[in-house]
Amino acid sequence: MNKQLKYGRISLRPLEPGDIDLLYKWENNIEIWEVSNTKTPFSKHILAQYLVEAAKDIYETKQLRLIIQNEKLEAVGAVDIFDFEPYHQRAGVGILIHDEADRNKGYAADALQALSAYALEIIGLKQLYANITADNTKSIHVFVKSGFVQCGVKKDWIKTLSGWKDEILFQKILA
Repeated sequence: MNKQLKYGRISLRPLEPGDIDLLYKWENNIEIWEVSNTKTPFSKHILAQYLVEAAKDIYETKQLRLIIQNEKLEAVGAVDIFDFEPYHQRAGVGILIHDEADRNKGYAADALQALSAYALEIIGLKQLYANITADNTKSIHVFVKSGFVQCGVKKDWIKTLSGWKDEILFQKILA
């Protein structure tokens, strides 16, 4: 496997057709819909179509999802590149470590390091950014630990069932 797709205790791999049950479980977990800005469940049919599209080049789709695997090559989460802007050499990044038992083990931080190297050395990006709600202190900690710096706050940006939340913009200059 490419050295850019490994860091610490994780490796990143592309989506496979066999990931449909995993994606179905993750995408339909209502507990994480707020951070993924999801409002409706996904069918396996829709996810199968997504898997076909995900095999296309990032320059065509403007996004990329990679599965995060632990040392035993078990899928523990996913990291996404979205809003890919080749001219401006930037993209957004989102990350998920799905099961509570897999959190706080350094997988997310390792995945962000591997993704940063891949984004710089293979895709040729200059910067990555992330949008995180102000109350998501664990994600904020991981992104800051991984070299992202806060560069803005969008007030009352995210509407939730319990009210409005601020969203913080983080940025990491890669080169």
